[in-house]
Amino acid sequence: MRTITQFNDGWRFAKPGEEERAVTLPHTWNAADGQDGGNDYWRGCAVYTKRFPMPAHAADERVFIEFRGAAMSCDVTLNGVALARHEGGYSTFRADMTDALAAENELRVAVDNSANGRVYPQMADFTFYGGLYRDVNLIAVPEQHFELLKDGTPGIKVTPRVDLTSRSASVMVETWQNGGAEVWVEIATEQGREFRRVDAQSGHAVTNVTLRNVHLWDGVDDPYLYTVTAKLMRGGVCLDEISARFGCRAFRMDPAQGFLLNGRSYPLRGVSRHQDLIGKGNALSRADHEADMAVVRELGANTLRLAHYQHAQEFYDLCDENGIIVWAEIPYITKHMSGGKQNAQDQMRELITQCYNHPCVVCWGLSNEITVNGMSEELLADHKELNALCHSMDDTRPTVMAHAFMLEKDSPLIPVADIASYNLYFGWYLGELSQNDSFFDEYHAMYPDRVIGFSEYGADANAQFHASKPEQGDYTEEYQCVYHEHLLRCIEQRPYLWATHVWNLFDFAADGRDEGGKKGQNQKGLVEFDHKTKKDAFYLYKAAWSKEPFVHLCGKRYAERAEETTQIKVYSNRPEVTLLVDGRELATLAAQRVFTFTVPLSGTHRIEAVSGALRDEMELRRVAEPNAAYRFGGGGTVANWFDEDSFKSGFYSVRDTLGDLMKNPGTAAIVGRIMAKASSSRGEVAQGAAGNKALQQMMAVMSFESLLKKAGANVISPEQVKAINDALQQIPKG
Repeated sequence: MRTITQFNDGWRFAKPGEEERAVTLPHTWNAADGQDGGNDYWRGCAVYTKRFPMPAHAADERVFIEFRGAAMSCDVTLNGVALARHEGGYSTFRADMTDALAAENELRVAVDNSANGRVYPQMADFTFYGGLYRDVNLIAVPEQHFELLKDGTPGIKVTPRVDLTSRSASVMVETWQNGGAEVWVEIATEQGREFRRVDAQSGHAVTNVTLRNVHLWDGVDDPYLYTVTAKLMRGGVCLDEISARFGCRAFRMDPAQGFLLNGRSYPLRGVSRHQDLIGKGNALSRADHEADMAVVRELGANTLRLAHYQHAQEFYDLCDENGIIVWAEIPYITKHMSGGKQNAQDQMRELITQCYNHPCVVCWGLSNEITVNGMSEELLADHKELNALCHSMDDTRPTVMAHAFMLEKDSPLIPVADIASYNLYFGWYLGELSQNDSFFDEYHAMYPDRVIGFSEYGADANAQFHASKPEQGDYTEEYQCVYHEHLLRCIEQRPYLWATHVWNLFDFAADGRDEGGKKGQNQKGLVEFDHKTKKDAFYLYKAAWSKEPFVHLCGKRYAERAEETTQIKVYSNRPEVTLLVDGRELATLAAQRVFTFTVPLSGTHRIEAVSGALRDEMELRRVAEPNAAYRFGGGGTVANWFDEDSFKSGFYSVRDTLGDLMKNPGTAAIVGRIMAKASSSRGEVAQGAAGNKALQQMMAVMSFESLLKKAGANVISPEQVKAINDALQQIPKG
């Protein structure tokens, strides 16, 4: 029978030119430099070695080594014998060690995350950590065993098809094996067990089992899982045994009704997740995954977009167990590579093979914002082939793409996948909040028979920055709240959106970024990079999605305020909230989710929000001058840069549109330098997108002043803005 032994201890690690040091897996070499900014984290080929005696196994058994994740490519050698090469940093792969084993062994794994034109991803707004960052296992199996090598397969594939009318499910079970005369398949049910004996033909066995009175996998309400066990038999003796969990559910995406689960409307409302943590990078433990899932459940989300690559099998398991519906995807992202076609197909084949049995997964993501650096016939053709591959492997799930907001609504790329979603950032990077609403209204009117969703939206916030009058681009918790309050209303007014995913659940590493007071981080998370500190916007979504009664006072970190009266906001899923100031009732309000009170300030005050037995409290202090630490860059609002006498008629200024400024060679030279500086602060993705024609058209109609404001004070200070305006004012129009 097969045995699985964790192989994480006793490794040595070295970068080129460095001494070996002891490490325990999971491990990444970019846990520090991949999170500190500068876009200078080390990318190269490093070597892991392990010396070990002959593993315990019977003479007629084979020994495989299993890597759950090696980023991004690796070569595996045992005692000088090449065992495997794998390209793709997010999927499981295995190698047969048996014939190369000796009494004493040295395993060498060369892992490489350096830049190339072949393996995805190569350009994206997140750090490409290098290392053996997931578990490594030894698997001993009999000579005749279920398949282990092909695309990291679990050896068993389960396809349930539900008939809601008869409340039954037809379950097709397939296995692949090396040897053995027959396969026994058993499914444990609430009524007993369903058993089949199947003759194996050419290493493949197929059987169908009908489940009566099927217990549905019903999302967060009832994520019921069945277990199927397969035994490889010869002469009545069990040679090998494997099992898989599966769920029986029916779902579809409708252009008008959105997502339907088991015959009823089931709006998918949730977040996206990256697999990293401050100080640890992507070398996460089982406990880290469980802690992340606990945050998802507290939020009340019922869907996750697991971006932008295959996540750990432990996390898909947690999604199965908790009823979280998942969008799974490969890292075909941002920049199409002519040399990357095979790798995109390889990673998709591995994703589907390894994640097929998870009932949580409802779609396969082909790519993300792949047109940011331009569109081509090759890109379109590669997507069509990738889409066909998905359907050849799985006829039960649709394909999907996440499109950048600047992709034209009539692009021929959009209908390649079965369904689509858009990443929109109106109200943060550019434009106004209302443009999110109008975008979807226009798209839905143009294509009423297409399924459309909202795959990314968000605004960066640093929990130390605050403002009583928040503004777009100020990185305050308060503006993030204003942003998400609008977007939540936008979503709820459009039930046709098949799924919506906040970008992001957690802040995450993007080493090329330098904005909002933190280097190397994308701060759009509802929770900070420690995965513990919840920003106020987190509680807005908890109020909308969670059934757990609560009240939350916003602005606890905004303790010092230089104003006579201040606005106090409470998020709650209760119908009524009372605000107490220094123990005395100020007011009681009835509202939906957002309760806003006006409170006079004169000194130090204890503020309490109460609803029944629920209570939250904080302390506020009136101060004489605004606390500079609350403002990004330590300055005041960026709204009042100029007096009206700063502008001479007949000359250019920052109040002209970007399009007009770029038409004049003199003003274009000034503006071009500033735009390059602004895009560089947001990493190489922003720099790559700068040449996108659709984006240029959107920006051309905006005033240069508004664009500078969005860049932020750490990129362009108020003094620099005034200097830019002075320079523009020297150039006459016409």
